[in-house]
Amino acid sequence: MTALEKAAAALKAGGMILVYDGDEREGEVDMVIHAKFAKPDTVRTLRQDAGGLICLAVDGTIAERLGLPFYSDMLAASKLPVSSMECKKTAYGDRPAFSIQINHKDVFTGITDNDRSLTIRSMARLAEMDLGEKDARAAFHAEFYSPGHVFLLIGRGIERRHGHTELSLALARMAGISGMMVLCEMLGPGKALPKAEAKKYADVHGLVFIEGKEIIEATNRTRTK
Repeated sequence: MTALEKAAAALKAGGMILVYDGDEREGEVDMVIHAKFAKPDTVRTLRQDAGGLICLAVDGTIAERLGLPFYSDMLAASKLPVSSMECKKTAYGDRPAFSIQINHKDVFTGITDNDRSLTIRSMARLAEMDLGEKDARAAFHAEFYSPGHVFLLIGRGIERRHGHTELSLALARMAGISGMMVLCEMLGPGKALPKAEAKKYADVHGLVFIEGKEIIEATNRTRTK
């Protein structure tokens, strides 16, 4: 099996993988797992072993069905003084993927491992329900509120953007699983964990390590067939 095949198989089986975006982007490694497998122990591993922001990447088609906005668009459209603070372009050249932050309505504070697990897995369940736009949005509004402690990211498509959001969602499509992927950056002292250290972590814990360029190349090959 190639690294790509191993990564897809691991995700489909509920495992965690490590994804390096690329030297030309953030130069960061993210821990990645499908949302429906994000149990409380998973959230604890993400915050203790990775240490970055725990986010939920949502495929663009699912985001549209649920009526999720890009946060930057929402900020720009507001009449608040802070509307001028909209981030139009990141340091690596594209628009941010951030949407709103949510909690499930059954959480307490929303920040605990149990609470974030509940929010994430409930979103995964909603994404896999066979609902039309009207019913999907009604279910989303009935079950969640904002602001919360789970940061949503919306995929723009790997042909437009090569961030961890799009890379993880491309892997989800390859694995035949729904577009709801949990991401968390691996941090070191004062900066991102170096790629070599992340590879060591993968080896010690028996995790698949894959680079963004492998995912992009595979996607391009599929698109040109």
